[in-house]
Amino acid sequence: MFGLTALVLPGPGLLALFAGMVLLSQQYQWARRRVQPLKRAAFKSAANSVQTTPRILASLLGISALIGAGIVWGVRPAAPNWWPLPQGWWLLGGWGTGATLIFSGLVALAILVYSYRRFRNASDPEAEATGADDDQCT
Repeated sequence: MFGLTALVLPGPGLLALFAGMVLLSQQYQWARRRVQPLKRAAFKSAANSVQTTPRILASLLGISALIGAGIVWGVRPAAPNWWPLPQGWWLLGGWGTGATLIFSGLVALAILVYSYRRFRNASDPEAEATGADDDQCT
């Protein structure tokens, strides 16, 4: 039941489905044809995200907010006065949820660093992002 729910809800179910397709694409041509457009779009987006300083700063601000929210969620301060529900319903999950937010922020930071190192100083980031050197599907 959890597996079916994970597929229709956003989050790990969709990532697991994509990871499975990536694994299958190593062996099967039909899977490679379905993964390549997604891979090209992801690399193109990564290349565009580091082409200007404001985009990089906005990404860093978002990453900081995500990690900060994880820390606050884990510490779980008292509910504010405007919170209409009982105290126990404030920031459900505690450190479990906080650690997930912090981990997501660290993954986002790693992706930003990877994108910066690979695409920032590329002579033609568009060509590099589209994977001109990747194997072509026939």
